[in-house]
Amino acid sequence: MEKLYKLSEFAKFIGVSRSAVIKWIREGKVRAINIHGRWYVPESELERLIRGFHAGLRRIAIYARVSGNTQKDDLESQITSLEDYVKKHFPQAEYIVVKDIASGLKEDRRGLRSLIEMSRKRQIDAVVVAHKDRLTRFGFTYLKELFEAYGVRVIVAFNEEPKDYYQELIDDLIAIVTSFAGRIYGKRSHKYKKVVRAVEEAVKDP
Repeated sequence: MEKLYKLSEFAKFIGVSRSAVIKWIREGKVRAINIHGRWYVPESELERLIRGFHAGLRRIAIYARVSGNTQKDDLESQITSLEDYVKKHFPQAEYIVVKDIASGLKEDRRGLRSLIEMSRKRQIDAVVVAHKDRLTRFGFTYLKELFEAYGVRVIVAFNEEPKDYYQELIDDLIAIVTSFAGRIYGKRSHKYKKVVRAVEEAVKDP
């Protein structure tokens, strides 16, 4: 039996809003199946639209990111999965691999800067990431709009989050609290150390 995608899943794969998909269904541009009042899009329709929607993409940048050096194996696995995705969906395209070992909260990443520079120079047509948070933890929409302003499409390849997603969220939460506590109390103060220690203790138990 053919796999069916929820509208939200389908929209994420294509890189558009759910409301845009609903509009396409009403206009007959997307074939969908109504089951008990809910719309689902067949996998064959997804593949058809991906081929047509991204037919003009010739130069793709694969972007992979992990937070720390202990995740290097995951970084390589991420790259391999993205390479397989690009080869399957864009066999006509050339691709380059760009990677970072840095928090998704960090804006000044070497790989991210490289992506923006290549986009500015019109050297790539698309950026492919495994999940939204691989590109950035916050502000994905703004970055996506920046790339699109240069004519570069951002494609999120996979729907399910990685198994180590929870740990990265914890690390980023601690980083955020540490940053704000440092600004409010000063990094040498007793209150700063108390707040940071309390957060670290709180997140030990998942």
